[in-house]
Amino acid sequence: MMARSRFIRSLITLAGLLLAWDLVVRLLDLPAYILPPPHRVTMTIVSRFDLLLSEAAVTVAEMLLGLIFGAWLGAAAALGLLLSPGARRWLLPIIIASQAIPVFALAPLLVLWFGYGLPSKVIMAMIIIFFPVTATLYDGLRRTEPGWLDLAHVMTGGDNRHRYRILLRIRLMAALPAFASGLKVAAAVAPIGAVIGEWVGASAGLGFLMLQANARVQIDLMFAALIVLAICAVSLYAAVDALSRRLLPWQADTQALSN
Repeated sequence: MMARSRFIRSLITLAGLLLAWDLVVRLLDLPAYILPPPHRVTMTIVSRFDLLLSEAAVTVAEMLLGLIFGAWLGAAAALGLLLSPGARRWLLPIIIASQAIPVFALAPLLVLWFGYGLPSKVIMAMIIIFFPVTATLYDGLRRTEPGWLDLAHVMTGGDNRHRYRILLRIRLMAALPAFASGLKVAAAVAPIGAVIGEWVGASAGLGFLMLQANARVQIDLMFAALIVLAICAVSLYAAVDALSRRLLPWQADTQALSN
């Protein structure tokens, strides 16, 4: 019932956005090369569906690979920060400082080093995904309930040989909800890395298609690619959210309970 009401609210929101878009075009009398009306973009999506689907497949592959590798790298970094005081002292400031570097500045270098193909786009997505996963998982690992750790130390007699068992069975399990939150943030920002890489240098993908359409003043096709990209991003976020709910059934949704 809740899923159905959420779906209906989403449809109403989408209809409201399309109506507002159409009203803006009509009231301001905007030409199609500035802002095409929704019906024209919809017709473009239908007529160029094969092209949009093939380009979307490339971008989705970049997003998925970036999410997978970025999540693994972020999880490994978070565990390293927790287990090694040296890593915390030296690595943590570098990880934080790296977020001050604009990703647009890195994209040309990645294309130069790894070429115009898939690797440079995946690495760009990994760079953007890495930090939210690392930050959320490391924070979750640090904030394990102290009573659980005290009980584990008592039950193991304070033996350091059980340190990794405590990490895997208590700290990591307690941090999984935070890790899931980081993955959802990563899923939301994954398209940014892929599209930025395609804008800088690519031969396929929705970002590449948007650049080509803009250069040819095919604004309706550019908006169609943008809408397909948004659908892919929302679908990826919804899939990660559904998977986290299924794998973490003990994580209570307090907002849902209050409603």
